[in-house]
Amino acid sequence: MSVLTLRLAGPLQSWGSSARFTRRTTESAPTKSGVVGLLAAAAGIERGDDAALAALAGLRFGVRIDQPGSRVRDFQTAHHGDTGASMPLSERFYLADAVFVAAVAGETGLLTRLHAALRAPVYPPFLGRRSCPPAQPVELGIRDGASLHQALADEPWQAAAWYRRRHRGEATVSLTVLREADEKEADADYQRDQPLSFSAEQRRHALRTVVSRTVTVPNPDAALRQAVRPRHEPFDALEESV
Repeated sequence: MSVLTLRLAGPLQSWGSSARFTRRTTESAPTKSGVVGLLAAAAGIERGDDAALAALAGLRFGVRIDQPGSRVRDFQTAHHGDTGASMPLSERFYLADAVFVAAVAGETGLLTRLHAALRAPVYPPFLGRRSCPPAQPVELGIRDGASLHQALADEPWQAAAWYRRRHRGEATVSLTVLREADEKEADADYQRDQPLSFSAEQRRHALRTVVSRTVTVPNPDAALRQAVRPRHEPFDALEESV
């Protein structure tokens, strides 16, 4: 068992799990279906190939929020290219300046192939929507023998330099982890983004578990203030008056 970790960062990201019709919302963190879709695109799995998709959907998934970003709204108008008729008004929501560490756990051979695919992708990766490319290569590496939670706890803080400087007074930072529950964890919520099919005719998703935990990681830019002892010499005043 191994864990493949990814750094998801870019000017815009959008991870919808229940968005429909003219209002396309985003979750506050990457979804499993979005990350599995990114891996499937890199590996060259076609949309209708549900058998190949099943192997990736069977991976356990978790994500760490390193830099939450801010939510922005894009209001869109459009006209039909041939008739000129007005199309329905629509809204798109995005996360701006966010950074996440996503992780998938499973059989080592499969993760090794996915890691190689990310380095030479068949289709380019995107962060939830095709209009949201990553700012840099997404693969961080493979951790052999680690649990999903431990891999997310061990990965260094990936926030941008300007965001880390805001926290330079803190030696460590506490980060939220959203991951699939272990068998013994009974406090799980459910989210409908377990991918079953990415077919253009009928996308299908099932429910999966989600638990929220926190991990503490070192802040590499910490510059803790040193206590400065004020100089006080009572005889200095006497020397000046002599």
